[in-house]
Amino acid sequence: MIEQALSTVDIEFVTTLHGEEAVTFHVLMQPRGDQDRLLRAVDDVALGELTDVVREAEVPEGESAVPPAKIALEHSLQSLRAAGAQAVGHVVENHPLDAVATAVKETGADEVIVLTAPHYVEEFFHRDWASRARHKVGVPVLKLYAHSPDAEN
Repeated sequence: MIEQALSTVDIEFVTTLHGEEAVTFHVLMQPRGDQDRLLRAVDDVALGELTDVVREAEVPEGESAVPPAKIALEHSLQSLRAAGAQAVGHVVENHPLDAVATAVKETGADEVIVLTAPHYVEEFFHRDWASRARHKVGVPVLKLYAHSPDAEN
């Protein structure tokens, strides 16, 4: 499960996690929801990213977040394939944890990787995607922090 397009660093990291073993990725992209704007703002303050707090209202949310999510997903899938991995995926708008559990069951996945930006408030209360998925999917859940494209240079 991802929340943003995978960066070059993210692609390299996830495709090398299992060494030379052939890996197939089933990527679920969660568009940005409008219900968590306050939590994102608190996270920005906690990270000292005060300019990001002001820009929270400028980032697409809800229905308007779906088209950018589809573009980010397609970019991520193409990047995974270019790195030699098999990759499929889709955007999940409703009940993302149910979608993850269904994908695990249908694909016989060995593990779930949640690649996300830090969400300190949600993590503190164990309400982040990875913590919640651990109780739902029946396979190990690996939580990784996504790298921003800015961190690649």
